[in-house]
Amino acid sequence: MVCERKPWFPSMAKKKSKPKKGKKPHRNKATSKKYAKYKIEGDKVTRERFCPRCGPGVFLMKSQGRVYCGKCHYSEFEGKKETEIKEKKKE
Repeated sequence: MVCERKPWFPSMAKKKSKPKKGKKPHRNKATSKKYAKYKIEGDKVTRERFCPRCGPGVFLMKSQGRVYCGKCHYSEFEGKKETEIKEKKKE
């Protein structure tokens, strides 16, 4: 006589499976714009502002009247006086 036994371990029991969802479409990341951080003047390549705490190689982000370092969270705010001085120098 052959008996069909039930599994005695809960992990061995068959689990009810949920219907599988379809694969999500692959999305590419936004490209890095590191080329925008350098300026070519004649034969020289000059870098834009870098972080005074982190040193050269870590650039500062310009946003809404301030510059910000994403690595060490250093920030500088541009005041009205500084922007007026910069405008006078340009003229």
